[in-house]
Amino acid sequence: MPTTENASAGGTAVRDIPIDWEALEDAFENNAPEVHSYLHLGTGDVLRVVDGVADPQMHARIAADANYLRIDPVSSREQYRWMERYIPMVEDMELQAKLSQAIDGKGAFRRFKDVLMSYGPERERWFAFRSERLRIFMEAWLSAHALNPVPRPLWVPEVPARPDAAPAAPAVEAPVLREREREREREEVREPRRGGKSVESLRKNLRDIAEALGPRDLDTLTAFAEFLKARRAARSFAHHYQEAQGPSDEESGPASQEIASESRSDTA
Repeated sequence: MPTTENASAGGTAVRDIPIDWEALEDAFENNAPEVHSYLHLGTGDVLRVVDGVADPQMHARIAADANYLRIDPVSSREQYRWMERYIPMVEDMELQAKLSQAIDGKGAFRRFKDVLMSYGPERERWFAFRSERLRIFMEAWLSAHALNPVPRPLWVPEVPARPDAAPAAPAVEAPVLREREREREREEVREPRRGGKSVESLRKNLRDIAEALGPRDLDTLTAFAEFLKARRAARSFAHHYQEAQGPSDEESGPASQEIASESRSDTA
């Protein structure tokens, strides 16, 4: 993707670059010594290279490629200061005391997260506070490298129209479809799953497992989770499109059988 360059006040050429803020935030937060993150100056994509997982020759080529800029993550010392600054902002004195005790000694980051796990609203406030701090560091880093962040273009998949299809559903039905999706998610939380466990319980178990995994296992787990997320999004899109278009008389039988068969294979 081409980028544009503008002259700054100091005469330095400033390059416009589309930034994936979420990916960049992850790169700035992860300061593990075996993890190396790079920003592609053309696309704005963030590439992560893990020692022991990536090919050493590929790592060397990326480091020497002028199109990639190494990302300097925020140090553990600075991120520890964020926890220190946040604790006095907590209004619940009992929670404030627990957090102060949690950050004392080795394993402070993990214990801090564990304490907040039982305090949903305060946990969300902490995430917002940390994201704000990360954003300040990211903007300063981009400015120091003469990079001007611009919005990333949105990719919208084109759905081919069928000649015999009914007229597309009006736009006013989009909120209804989103409400149906939210209702299904609420049902998933209320409905017991395998072994009588709820979805929330399974998510907590997954978080506990992730805390015990090493960097390599986490990388594998993340890749598989991204695959599942993409597959769910594709199914959700297909479901919504089918609701809006309505199945034809010739296709309704086979399509229903295919979806049912796929659902049985997932739950087997």
